[in-house]
Amino acid sequence: MEKFLKKVGLEPIFYLLTGFSGSEVRMEASALIEKTVTGLGYEFVDLERAGRGLLRVFIDKPEGIGVEDCATVSNQLTRLFAVEGIDYDRLEVSSPGLDRPLKRTADFSRFAGRDVKLRLRVPRAGQRNFVGRIVSVSDTLLVLDVDGVALEIEVAGIDRANLVPEI
Repeated sequence: MEKFLKKVGLEPIFYLLTGFSGSEVRMEASALIEKTVTGLGYEFVDLERAGRGLLRVFIDKPEGIGVEDCATVSNQLTRLFAVEGIDYDRLEVSSPGLDRPLKRTADFSRFAGRDVKLRLRVPRAGQRNFVGRIVSVSDTLLVLDVDGVALEIEVAGIDRANLVPEI
């Protein structure tokens, strides 16, 4: 199993947890990272595993992220990974950028009034991609103003969403 996980770019995080798939291992690492990052006062945005042992962690906070923030989180995660036995070769901690991904309902709420580009899982009237301003959001429904038309979209039906950078 260990060889298979390494071939597909995933390394086992807990060697004693047998019977877990690669996605379950990734979810376990995400939960640990999110708990640690949140405890430091930051928002955990995303975790990305890339080739050759690269682990990318994206963090955010309302005032924005600076180099010192990345260093603080990187140092803490390095200690966490050593204690938990999380295998990686390189760690990158950074801000999500100007086109920040929106993954949770709370993300949409935080950025209400901002323009967003999103892609639906299933086409709506033959269209999957939309750009509009976030009007409101509830637990299950996002209201998006697309060219003056209020469009109600189920949050569960969104494949991906990113902020449109403000110029």
